[in-house]
Amino acid sequence: MPRPILDESHIHAAIREKVATHEQAIVREVQAAVAKHPVVVVGMGMNPFPKKARKLLDDAGVVYQYLEYGNYFNTWRQRNALKLWTGWPTMPMVFVKGVLVGGANDLVKLIESGELKKMLA
Repeated sequence: MPRPILDESHIHAAIREKVATHEQAIVREVQAAVAKHPVVVVGMGMNPFPKKARKLLDDAGVVYQYLEYGNYFNTWRQRNALKLWTGWPTMPMVFVKGVLVGGANDLVKLIESGELKKMLA
């Protein structure tokens, strides 16, 4: 799946370090959680969709790690770094065995089709 990403050769050498390190602490934290836990939900407060994803997993009896980063009024820069890293534009971000599967509505489809159980088997 090709996704357009600005090639490093088109980023001036003077700003490459800033581009490479901008808000990367949050990305490393999520990467560590994804490496450690079979299911990770990344969300934010005040957004009903991370809550929906967690309820779906609870109802399916799936254990997960939940990471919450701010709300609509704060920490948007950090969440933006996650969106740039994954290419996924919204919250939540649901990872299953290291694979980004989408958000709450995508999780519904995985559960209904039985694919989530297959992925976790």
